[in-house]
Amino acid sequence: MRFANISDRLKFVAASDAVIDIEQVSGGVFSTRIQDAYGRWDELLRFCDDLETADGPRLADIAPTEFRNPAPQPRQVFAIGLNYADHAAESNFNVPEEPPVFTKFATSLAGPYGTVTLPPGKVDWEVELVVVVGRPGYRIAAAEAWSHIAGISVGQDLSERVRQTVGPAAQFSMGKSFPGFGPIGPLLVTPDEFENPDDLELGCLINGEQMQKGKTSDMVFPVPELIARLSAITPLLPGDVLFTGTPAGVGIGRTPQRFLAPGDELVSYVRGVGEMRHVMVSDN
Repeated sequence: MRFANISDRLKFVAASDAVIDIEQVSGGVFSTRIQDAYGRWDELLRFCDDLETADGPRLADIAPTEFRNPAPQPRQVFAIGLNYADHAAESNFNVPEEPPVFTKFATSLAGPYGTVTLPPGKVDWEVELVVVVGRPGYRIAAAEAWSHIAGISVGQDLSERVRQTVGPAAQFSMGKSFPGFGPIGPLLVTPDEFENPDDLELGCLINGEQMQKGKTSDMVFPVPELIARLSAITPLLPGDVLFTGTPAGVGIGRTPQRFLAPGDELVSYVRGVGEMRHVMVSDN
């Protein structure tokens, strides 16, 4: 199943690409807010079983400006560093034995289309698979992890590299939490829509030039392992967001290094989910 946050309303996207307003067709049983749906995820999926043949405006007819982040108010945001061996190598790190975990503050989260204001410094791109928790859990076994995931989306872990590396200890969360530095969308797709949710292509382009292209099957710690390791320490809650790491091809790993500049268009995608488009603007 596919869901979207369109004009701040929870929408179901049928197989025909018809877009259905859940609050309206449920007679108010479900809220307009997509974040509320994660606490009732199983109930929502059962309800939407009968909506696959429903009619409505087509997905292609929805203006990009109407799409919002499908997980806009998570209580917890997790992000993983160095989760692809090729990215660890380009960053001059060894492949980690434990997943490096940080957060992106919730105010950095944004929708899948629009502009990103570049702060002073060196702003880099990091396309990522994002998963959103549907069913809560503590000490979740890896074999059960996908059953706790509401869906998959596209994410960007935009990073200001100067602030990120301010000493004496790295400031990952600060360098990655400027406004607009955590766009997610445009759709949330349930894991059962994929033949293998652990083997998806993701990538990004700048001004039409391919910068990153990878497969989630190359993760050092696949999604089920991340869920198991995180939930071994802290309970995962409905609507929590997990940025799962980025493959090689970031700007800081290039020779010469390259960073985002005003006017650049950044396109980020996960095959089977969709793509995001953002234009960089100056903060002046």
